[in-house]
Amino acid sequence: MGSLRPRFLTSIIATAVLTLGVAACGGDAGNTDGAKTAASGPAEKVKLTIGLFGDFGYKPLYEEYKKTHPNVEVVERVSQFEDHHNNLIKRLATNAGAADIEAIEVGYISTFTATPARFHNLKEFGLEKRQADYLDWKWQQGVSKDGSALLGLGTDVGGLAMCYRKDLFKKAGLPDGRDEVSALWPTWEQYIETGKKFATGGVKGSSFVDSPGEIFRAMVNQAPIGYYDDQDNIIVASNADVKKAWDLSNQLSQNKLTARLAAFSPPWNTGFAKGSFATIICPAWMTGFIQEQAKDATGKWDIAAVPGGAGNSGGSHLTLPKQGKHAKEAAELIAFLTSPENQAKVFKEEGTFPSIPALYDDPEIQSFTKPFFGDAPIGKIYSDAAKALKPQHLGPKEAEVRTAIGNGLGRVEQGKQTPDEAWAQVLTDVGKIK
Repeated sequence: MGSLRPRFLTSIIATAVLTLGVAACGGDAGNTDGAKTAASGPAEKVKLTIGLFGDFGYKPLYEEYKKTHPNVEVVERVSQFEDHHNNLIKRLATNAGAADIEAIEVGYISTFTATPARFHNLKEFGLEKRQADYLDWKWQQGVSKDGSALLGLGTDVGGLAMCYRKDLFKKAGLPDGRDEVSALWPTWEQYIETGKKFATGGVKGSSFVDSPGEIFRAMVNQAPIGYYDDQDNIIVASNADVKKAWDLSNQLSQNKLTARLAAFSPPWNTGFAKGSFATIICPAWMTGFIQEQAKDATGKWDIAAVPGGAGNSGGSHLTLPKQGKHAKEAAELIAFLTSPENQAKVFKEEGTFPSIPALYDDPEIQSFTKPFFGDAPIGKIYSDAAKALKPQHLGPKEAEVRTAIGNGLGRVEQGKQTPDEAWAQVLTDVGKIK
């Protein structure tokens, strides 16, 4: 969930402790709806920790779970996106400090599925029965490379759209209706040309886009092949789609169309409230993040099509490190949190879009709108995006490759290097990733 949101990715660090209940010896972990697993009676309390990066919207679900599982204390350990994943890598390596349940974002999942021995195989708890629920590619992301172990159940997917500020578009003399805006940029080249027009519109204090990083990521995610081939070889240097995304993203910086706000940094968070940028790449989870950061902007944001066609950005899995003392109870909680019913609930409250395709044509999802986004048909927009997704193969060091390229984009945006100089350093840095 968001991923980033990336939740994925909130910079607000909080720890919430909620008293819940899971019977220490009760329930069927293979049940796809853990809420219906009856407790077997009084039992000693069990404390479960769940490591998240931002607010996944689970707190109301814990309260619901408590009704049938009255004896477990659940502690949410919430930290920033990069810190969460880097700390998890260290905790697994030292075999100390991991939570009972750990969320892992899609950019990192292949790093962890490459070391399956450090996680419980969820098949031990009957959770392979959930496979029929999921998008096939989302399910496979949580499976070990040899196919023998199920390491994580998917939470959400991040089908792409483009969120934009209607009021800022209007001030710049651009169309502000979502259909008209979508028609401005069927291609990324036309998106950049629209940005140039926005820049000449005299909107003080606002740039066209936050930064080039998420734009680059979206472009690469739309390509048939990304940073790795299917043999897990890094192909950044030879993949023309990666280089094209690099060149176009840097045009945003060179034409001074960015607000120079790094995604998920505190100034970026503040930028939503201040109207510092008029467009942002908008996977489903981002809608909840925008609403959280720009509470006074109801009706000013809307959602248009993303240039270049479909793509995915973000989404997460819940996993079960072997360090936990209560694996059975933790598996039951994973089953509950990822059930179709609860994925639908979290979408409506938080914007993180389900990875359960049976929900995409559900009338309640299809008709779902949000006043904050001018009653945009959010359910239909992201259902269509999810249906059109064509996932890429993810390699074992996906996150490290992405970070190296993101650092290069940042150097260009800050004027420290030319695009060619930064690209040469990116290739050197990526070449060191083994």
